[in-house]
Amino acid sequence: MTDLSMTPTVKNDTPLLTVEHLTMRFGGLVAVNDVSFTARNSEITAIIGPNGAGKTTLFNCITGFYSPTVGRMTLRHPDGKEFLLERMPGYRISQQASVARTFQNIRLFGGMSVLENLMVAQHNKLIKASGFSIAGLLGLPSYTNVERESVELAKYWLDRVRLLEFADWEAGNLPYGAQRRLEIARAMCTEPVMLCLDEPAAGLNPRESADLAEILTFIRDDHKTGVLLIEHDMSVVMTISDHVVVLDYGRKISDGDPHFVKNDPAVIRAYLGEEEGEELPPEIAADLPEVAKRAEEGA
Repeated sequence: MTDLSMTPTVKNDTPLLTVEHLTMRFGGLVAVNDVSFTARNSEITAIIGPNGAGKTTLFNCITGFYSPTVGRMTLRHPDGKEFLLERMPGYRISQQASVARTFQNIRLFGGMSVLENLMVAQHNKLIKASGFSIAGLLGLPSYTNVERESVELAKYWLDRVRLLEFADWEAGNLPYGAQRRLEIARAMCTEPVMLCLDEPAAGLNPRESADLAEILTFIRDDHKTGVLLIEHDMSVVMTISDHVVVLDYGRKISDGDPHFVKNDPAVIRAYLGEEEGEELPPEIAADLPEVAKRAEEGA
C-alpha cells in the first residue's frame, strides 16, 4: 500500500479552487451575491459570517447540491486536471472531482459499525474492483487485494481520529464528539482533493474542539489536502486557518489571513454592530489579542 501521508501537491501559487462571481438566487432572494475567492492546496480556508450570511448556500453550490445562477467554480487537481464544478451534477463532483463533504447535522449510518461506515465510503472503488459483484463473489485477487487495501485505509483513519478501538461499535452508540471525528475519517476514506466541512465544531466542548483542530492540521500538513470549512467557533478558525473569507448578507466583505480579518472594521461591524471608529467593549477588545496570538502561534 502506498504511503498515505505522501500525496502529490499543487504548487503553492496555484489555487486549488477558484470561485468567480458566484451568485445564487431563489426567486427574488439573493442568497449569495457576486462572491469571488480562492482556496489553496495544503491550506485551511475558513468561510465565516453571521447567521444567514450565505455560507451554507455557497457550500451547496461548490458541492453540487445547488446549481448557481451565475458564476464559475474551477477545481484544479495535482495532476493538472481541471473541473468546472458549476457544470457538474453533485455525484460527479464527489466521484470525479474528488470533493468530500460533511454536514451541520451528523449523517452517519448509525446501525452500522464504525468500520463499516468507512468501508461504505469506499463503495465505488470496491464495486468497480468486484466487476459489479462477479469478482467479489468468486473471491478473485483483483477484488480481494482492493478490499484488503480498503480495510487498511479505514483502520489508518480510525487510528488517526483515535477510534480504532471502537471499530466494532455501532456508530450510533459513539459519543457526539467521536461521531464528528468519524464523519471526517469517513470523508477522508474517499481520498479527496478538497475536504469541505460544514460547522465541524458545532456542539463540541473545548477539549473536543482542540482534538478537531489537531485532526484538521494533520490533514493539511501531512496529507497536503485543501480544507474548506464553515465555522462559528472563532477560537478554531483563528487558530488553524491560513485564509479566511467573510460573508455578510450574501456578499464578501473581507478576505485575507486571520490577523487581517480580525482587525477589519467591516468584519467587526458585521459581528458586533459597531460603527467604524467606535471602540470595542473592553471585554471583547481584551480577547482579540489572545485570539490573534493563538493564530500566529499556530501559523
